[in-house]
Amino acid sequence: MATSKLNILYGESEEDVLASQAALIQKAGHQVKAVLGRKGVQEALKQGKFDLVILGSSMNKNDRHHLPYMVKKANEGTRVLVMHADGARHPQVDGMIDSGRTIEALLETIATMMSQQKAMAARAGR
Repeated sequence: MATSKLNILYGESEEDVLASQAALIQKAGHQVKAVLGRKGVQEALKQGKFDLVILGSSMNKNDRHHLPYMVKKANEGTRVLVMHADGARHPQVDGMIDSGRTIEALLETIATMMSQQKAMAARAGR
């Protein structure tokens, strides 16, 4: 189970992948807004604030490249997790996971990213 509830925006381009993954993330204790495609992510960013944006593996490479910039422009403090190996090379991506990994590995990556962010915030507040 999640140690702290996060408000997550989760985007995929394939509806069946989106539904199954979002349900599992929500079951782990997080609040999830699931959206389809680039336009769905862009609209959700205009409407709300999120702790984490996950760009799923069914999104195309172009979207996984451009959307992290849009996320950071909407709210610099929002973390971005890309479910694809190319994410590690992107300057606006905070974390990544290979697309073939299990939901448990995804949840572990989310927890690690958020605990690192809390530790950095605590050090900055000294």
